[in-house]
Amino acid sequence: MTDALEIEPLAGPPDVTLRVPGSKSVTNRALVAAALADGESRLTGVLVADDTLAMVEALRRLDVAVALDEPAATAIVTGTGGRLPARPITVGARQSGTTARFLAPLLALGPGPYRLDGSAQLRVRPMGPTLDALAALGARVEAVGEPGRLPVVLTGGSDGLRGGEVAVPGDVSSQFPSGLLLAGPMMTDGLVVRLTTEAVSRPYLDLTVATMRSFGAEVERLDGRTFAVQPGGYRPSAYDVEPDASAASYLFAAAAICGGRVRVEGLGIGTVQGDLAFVDVLARMGARVEVTDGWTEVTGTGTLHGVEVDMSQLSDTAQTLAAVAVFADAPTRVGGIGFIRRKETDRIAAVVTELRRCGIAAEEEDDGFIVRPGSPRAALVRTYGDHRMAMSFALLGLRVPGIVIEDPACVAKTYPGYFADLARLGVSASGSAR
Repeated sequence: MTDALEIEPLAGPPDVTLRVPGSKSVTNRALVAAALADGESRLTGVLVADDTLAMVEALRRLDVAVALDEPAATAIVTGTGGRLPARPITVGARQSGTTARFLAPLLALGPGPYRLDGSAQLRVRPMGPTLDALAALGARVEAVGEPGRLPVVLTGGSDGLRGGEVAVPGDVSSQFPSGLLLAGPMMTDGLVVRLTTEAVSRPYLDLTVATMRSFGAEVERLDGRTFAVQPGGYRPSAYDVEPDASAASYLFAAAAICGGRVRVEGLGIGTVQGDLAFVDVLARMGARVEVTDGWTEVTGTGTLHGVEVDMSQLSDTAQTLAAVAVFADAPTRVGGIGFIRRKETDRIAAVVTELRRCGIAAEEEDDGFIVRPGSPRAALVRTYGDHRMAMSFALLGLRVPGIVIEDPACVAKTYPGYFADLARLGVSASGSAR
């Protein structure tokens, strides 16, 4: 990879069938459940990327054996039954918010003390809801830097956390309640998590529950905002991670933008990932969509309509939609995503800024953005260290010459082979020193 990558337009419509890497969200949930189980689990189809390697490295520091076969996308995890080392340990989450927010409750199960830290980018992201909940459950939480953010030192009791009922907001990130739920089966009295607000990205909570059940945990949704986890731990399992629906969104978008066909295998009816609903938005815009048990296919029709859509439940695809909206026949308004301002970057401001840099009229709103279609001009697109900015704005280059992506290596966070997969669509990508 070079410091910048120029994307060359497609010579013709794509016509491909491929499989994207495993889901980051599923991989990290499965790694936690397998680590807490008492015995050996075999995970297949795992994502091997920076966010999941952060989790693997952290679990190894906690004496969980993880044998990772990268070419085979397989991990053999020898769980410890929730028994964590009784010694000081520093655990790093790199840039991964998912890893940090899942690890904090796990660390609170052990005697510690455990220092949890991350990159400079991760240190500015909120951790308060998780840390406050752990303190309410009896863990010792010591801020090293700014309260409610990393780094932090966590210490549980000699017998772990007893559990009980805890209240957390649902409108900041689904990762906060998800992390607590994942630790719940290891708490002596179990755990009840009550959301104090409506949940954003609710499908990710459903994903957490589904993964926990696959490893033998007993978890029940009592109502729309309350989840109850029974004590009893996890059992080792053989678990297959399905392809990442968020990653697939870029390839589906390429078909819609370029009038071609892209089929993603292994992702279809019955998926536990809510982001597959992105194809429903593409269908509203005019693309032809087919979803079967074994695959999903999007075909561009040559016409794209502007839409108004609430993306609060599939926010990781909002930037992808921004790129598609550039080529629509009317403005597109995206709402319900104010919380993505606290992701790797302010994703609303970043989208609008970079669209304008490319000559596209776009406007920020409190909880989203408006994209007015137009003809993009050549530009060096800033990515702000955000993998989703790089992957989304590369889509403009499928139709327009001169789109150069700054810091393309940031895609390694979740999709290291992204530009290689774009090349399979017929894209020619060449290094640029611009």
